[in-house]
Amino acid sequence: MPEIRAIQTPGRPLLQHQQGERTAAALDAVPLPERLDDERSVPLRGFSYRCHKRFLPRTDATSTSRRPRGIMGAVRLEAITWERLGDHLAERVLDLKPQDGSPWPRVAFDGAPAAHPGELAQRLFEALRVRGRPALVVGTEGFLRPASLRLEYGHQDVEAYYDGWFDTGALWREVFGPLEADGDGRILPDLRDPVTDRATRSPYVQLPPGGVLLLHGPLLLRHWFPFDLSVHLLLSPGALRRRTPETEHWSLPAFARYESEIGPGTAADVLVRADDPRHPAWNG
Repeated sequence: MPEIRAIQTPGRPLLQHQQGERTAAALDAVPLPERLDDERSVPLRGFSYRCHKRFLPRTDATSTSRRPRGIMGAVRLEAITWERLGDHLAERVLDLKPQDGSPWPRVAFDGAPAAHPGELAQRLFEALRVRGRPALVVGTEGFLRPASLRLEYGHQDVEAYYDGWFDTGALWREVFGPLEADGDGRILPDLRDPVTDRATRSPYVQLPPGGVLLLHGPLLLRHWFPFDLSVHLLLSPGALRRRTPETEHWSLPAFARYESEIGPGTAADVLVRADDPRHPAWNG
């Protein structure tokens, strides 16, 4: 397979962590496997991960990766309370069977910080707990890259926020790797304190077979993480601006780009509209 390198923006050097990495656009150019057992090696931050066909773009009718990006179209939403939503998601997760044979279902809660995806993840955690199903809530804010890397071009660089703030290599290594079919279920819940920028030194957590990973954070659906169920909390542009602190408005173009390039409203399995936090609606 021909070597694919990151494309350098004219007049601006690549971020340090991007040297030699593939861009999302370049990964889209990777040819599809010709056999069901075909594997490809995908380099991420100096590590080589064996990537099965389920992590490559699919063209079958059920795939969401080939839907029109940035165009959600007419979606029928119905009002629901947060409590009922947690219960409905819990019942769905109880029947969830990972396609790769893993005994640990992996659920994404994708949304801008203003949508508070972590609150819905915690609500599902409680709903699963009363049903006797173990789960672990993990936030991507615990996997930020060191400030020296993510703030290399300043505290308000949109490109760096979109491409370089979160340590996806560490998420693969410490969270998703242990939950593969042949993994041991031993997860690191966080790596770095987002306030002090120091290692948290948190102990590993053993997730028993059948336990559910509940990962929440922004921009999750652009990394090819092996989620078995994805939930996107949608905010209209106006609601996103209103609910985002003014000091964080510089990051709004990153979410506009995410909507345009990925179309999370159509890529996710479950869509929750959260413009009014008192009155959510979902696509059922």
